[in-house]
Order: sequence, then structure tokens, then C-alpha cells
Amino acid sequence: MPSALPLQARISAIGTYVPQAILTNEDLSHMVDTNAEWIVQRTGIRERRIAEAHEFTSHLCIAAVQNLLTRYPDSLDDVELIVVATHTPDLPSTPVACQVQAHFGIAGAGAYDLNATCAGFAYALHTASALVAAGVHRKILVIGADALSKITDYTDRSTCILFGDGAGAVVVEREEEHPAFLAVHMGSDGSGAKHVYRTGLAAELNGALLEGDGKLVQNGREVYRFAVSTVPQGIEKLLEKSGLPLEAIDWFIPHSANLRMIDSICEKSGIPLDKALYSLEYFGNTSAASIPLALDLGVKEGKVKAGDMLLLYGFGGGLTHAGLIVRWG
Repeated sequence: MPSALPLQARISAIGTYVPQAILTNEDLSHMVDTNAEWIVQRTGIRERRIAEAHEFTSHLCIAAVQNLLTRYPDSLDDVELIVVATHTPDLPSTPVACQVQAHFGIAGAGAYDLNATCAGFAYALHTASALVAAGVHRKILVIGADALSKITDYTDRSTCILFGDGAGAVVVEREEEHPAFLAVHMGSDGSGAKHVYRTGLAAELNGALLEGDGKLVQNGREVYRFAVSTVPQGIEKLLEKSGLPLEAIDWFIPHSANLRMIDSICEKSGIPLDKALYSLEYFGNTSAASIPLALDLGVKEGKVKAGDMLLLYGFGGGLTHAGLIVRWG
């Protein structure tokens, strides 16, 4: 299969952040008709982090970048573009990326937000690596972040048990000797948009009347069907494009939506579950932040090492999906 990859780019730095406040399954059992063990059995989630009333997506992004700077002090030098993947911006008309630019005083950098919901980080990473490889920019700051607690209906037990808040940031820069972005595959199915959405200006979507009063609405069964059929096919495409066998993948890092979903995707794809890294157990479903959070957990725990082959795959509202094979370090 023809491909322009590998791309002359690599991930050179990472940083993450989750809020301090913890919402446990036990806490939720006092809010809706559920119990802690049922949530674990259905989702694999035990806790999620919740932003304070005054804490929004921009604050999560800034804290993640600050963590990145603590670990890689010179990583923002010469950054030319900031891309934030989010669908929970502080304000509808003000890019979160501009707030990050202002906070860190990254002079002259372009800044914009990208919305591909839970696939957003994968989309943003693809965009950044392509721009760097094309020579348009040499260094780009990419952030995946969402404050889902701000749009969660805490009377709906089917959704409120899932979501948490968080952010992850990486730097993508030019790498000519050892290109690290080896394959990309993405797609969408807009006919399924009605299965997960948040109301805004429109009253209907694809002919279906909308509800939710600004809160997130999800048909979990349909999203599950989409993910477990689409992602394994996407993984197969990625392996074809890269020319790599499945055995060459050291770590599979999917969007941390639900452990049952990840287990089913792994089974259909032939990936051992113990090769999957996820962030949902103590952070919940953090949408665009879930993949960088899981990656960073793997780095901190000493699992992900330089030279490891990573298969990242995001999927979510839209319906959207995107995957990449990236060599770490």
C-alpha cells in the first residue's frame, strides 16, 4: 500500500496533568443508582479526577506543559506552532492554544484548537508530524486535553461513571536521521454522529432531534460497536502501511474509553491485553487526554523505553478514528 511515511519527525518531550480532586466509584454510588463493583466490572474504572469549579481546559493544558518543562527544560525553545486537541474549550470563540501561548509567552507561534473529540490527540499528532516532515515547521507543541466534568450529566448513570478531566502535552520536532512516525490511518462515519454529542446551536443532527441541554449524550452500545469493528480494521491498515508484523509492536495505546472495549479490540486484533497501556483505571475516560496520559504512565513506570514501537489509536464522537505507529525516543 503506497505511503509517504516514515515522516522525518519524532516526539522529543512529554508532560501530563490531572486535577487533584478525586471522584471515586463509592462517591458516585451516593449520587446515582450504581455501586462501585458494578462500575469496575462494566468499565474497569475505579476513580476519575475532577477539575475545580474555577479550573478549565486551559488550566489543565498549562499545567501539563509546565510538567513537560520541568522534565525537559528547553523543550519550548523555538516552538513555532501550538495545537490543542479538545472539545471542551473554556470559551467557544477563543482557542485554548492561544491561552497556552499567552501564558508561556511563546513569541510568534501560531495557535489553534482541533476538535476530533476522543480521537483528537491522534489527529493532532498526525497534523503536527506531517507539518514538521513537510518542512513547514521544525517544532510543534501538541496538547490533548478535556474537562469533561463540565459537560457531564451527573444524574445519568450511563455516562457520569465514565468521565474525568486531564491533559497531556508532547513536543514534535524534526528528525532526519531516525524518522519516528512510521504509519498513519484515519477515517470517519458522520452517519453515527447522533450516537455521541453535546448540544450547541443546532436542534437536530442528521434528522434526529437532540437532547441533553448542553451536557454530553452518548449511546454507549453504538459507540462500542463502532470501536470494536473499526479499530481492528484500522490496526490492520497501519501494519500494512508500515510493513511491520504485529509482533513488532511493543505497546498498544488506545483511547481509554472502557476496559471491556479495549479487551474486545485486543482480542479481535490479536494483541495481548498485557501489551495495552491505558489510563482509565484511576483517571476515567479523559477523551483527548487519555492517550498521552497512558503513554506517560508507561514512561514513568519504566515500561515504555527508547526504541519501543507504539501503536496509538483514538476513536470517538463524530464518529472519528485515527491511529499512528510511532517509534518512541
